[in-house]
Amino acid sequence: MCSMVEREPEVGLLGDIDAEATLTLIDSNNNKDKMRANQIAAKLNGLSLDTDAIALVYEDDETDSSSEFFTARDGSTSRESSEEPKTSDADSENTSEADLMEYAPMLQDLEAVCTIGTGTFGRVQLTRHRETKKHYALKVLNMHKLVTTRQVEHVHNEKHILNLIQHPFIVNLHATERDERNLYMIMEFVPGGELFSYLRAARRFSLPMATFYAAEITSALSFLHSKNIVYRDLKPENLMLTKEGHIKMADFGFAKELRDRTYTLCGTPEYLAPESVAKKGHNKAVDWWALGILIYEMLVGKPPFVGKCAQQIYAAILEHNLKFPRSFDLVAKDLVRKLLEEDRTRRLGCMKGGAEDVMGHRFFSHINWDDVETMRLTPPIVPTLYHAGDTGNFDSYEENTDPGPVGTKEELKLFENW
Repeated sequence: MCSMVEREPEVGLLGDIDAEATLTLIDSNNNKDKMRANQIAAKLNGLSLDTDAIALVYEDDETDSSSEFFTARDGSTSRESSEEPKTSDADSENTSEADLMEYAPMLQDLEAVCTIGTGTFGRVQLTRHRETKKHYALKVLNMHKLVTTRQVEHVHNEKHILNLIQHPFIVNLHATERDERNLYMIMEFVPGGELFSYLRAARRFSLPMATFYAAEITSALSFLHSKNIVYRDLKPENLMLTKEGHIKMADFGFAKELRDRTYTLCGTPEYLAPESVAKKGHNKAVDWWALGILIYEMLVGKPPFVGKCAQQIYAAILEHNLKFPRSFDLVAKDLVRKLLEEDRTRRLGCMKGGAEDVMGHRFFSHINWDDVETMRLTPPIVPTLYHAGDTGNFDSYEENTDPGPVGTKEELKLFENW
């Protein structure tokens, strides 16, 4: 029986939801279960996007793997990340790589403007530098809440990964600080908001629009994989638009340096690869699967595998009942099918040619990859902005003056090198 996941915007622990329970739905040795799985797969094709979905994390072997972390993936234009409040990145004041290396803003030099995101562990504030007037997104994370929800590894991991990388389509981290209560991540501010908001407003994207965004994302994934980093959280909510309309990948709490396989199950269920759902261990191949899901969602308006709860989504993924609308472009269909290959060793992007196999697909035949890397392509959407620091593309939030609990001696020690 499928346990319903409550539609809550904040992360919680739900011990009665188990991904492995889904495997019983498709056990080929049980005809009744097999028939039930087929029924689920058939029903899912008629569901709209207004269905419950979730984001989850199974902790690695060194932590308690019996718990799962969930947030709602609803149909609103603002959804929280599965780990931390959403950050935005590059502002209308452009930042070059030289700027990042030569100038790191300090917390004491920033003044708060307003809150642009909230989450279980804290909030994200738009801030302005007192002297330069440049805007930054300040992620504020309460240490006590991070510890009690076992997110210490994840937040350390996000800082570590972002300190390793620099790419035009990836969020930049300028500096980190800490006091007796909170961790602070000073990020670039991206004023355009989430790609998710634009997709929901348009219902679906045209083929040229989807191709543009897929190209920039492919460029970013290729870069990450060249550094042996798997992203593991690709979805429209984690893709921000700069003032010019280019992509910035945000929320790197699930990212991980990886040379072999990992067994941590994380991400949004609609975007999980079958090897992740089946707990067979996964590698960088999951990012290419997620790209296939994203391209499908951009062109259709909903992911190919959906359900009312986790087990239904898992069953649909493992059943792999992939269907396309009649109007779906044939070349795009070929790419999506190859990205959504169940056998990860045969999945496009995972064979000998790697990312070049994806870039060389006919779907991208009109794309000049040098123009992609140098951001010379014209974005299909240019966000409406009236001034530097414009937050019109973000939801409004009540300001919270509660500083949060002070960290204990043990908690402070966990972040002493922050």
